[in-house]
Amino acid sequence: METMAINYWAVLVATLLNLLVGGLWYSPMLFAKVWQRSAGISDAQLKNFNAAKVFGITLVVSWIICLNLAFFLAAPGTDWQWGMTAGFLAGFGWASMIFIVISLFEQRSLAYMLVHGGYITVYFTLAGLILGAWQ
Repeated sequence: METMAINYWAVLVATLLNLLVGGLWYSPMLFAKVWQRSAGISDAQLKNFNAAKVFGITLVVSWIICLNLAFFLAAPGTDWQWGMTAGFLAGFGWASMIFIVISLFEQRSLAYMLVHGGYITVYFTLAGLILGAWQ
C-alpha cells in the first residue's frame, strides 16, 4: 500500500483562500446585494454580526474541508489539473447539490441558490487546484 503525503502548508493556504474568495464573492464588486436580498439580511444585521465567531468557525470548517479534499488528492501523480477537476466535482457535484436540496426545502430563491452554489463551486475548484499543484 502506498503512503499518502499531505502537504499541510497547502491545506493552510487553501483554508485561508476561503476568506479571500468569500470576501470577494460577497463584496459589492460581485454579489453582495443579490446575496443580501435573497438571504433577507439587512445592512444593520451585517454591521452587528460577531466577527470573531464567524471568522473563527469559518477557518475551522475550511480547514476540515481542505484536509478532507487533500486526502482525496494525496495519491502520487496528482497534479494541479486533477486537483482542480476533483475540486470542481466535489464543489459542484456534491457540496452545491446538497446545498440546493436543503435550499429547496427552505423555499429559498433561485438567486440564493446560484450565489451560494457558485461560491461553493469556485472555492472548491481553487482549493483543489492548490492542493493538487502543491503536492
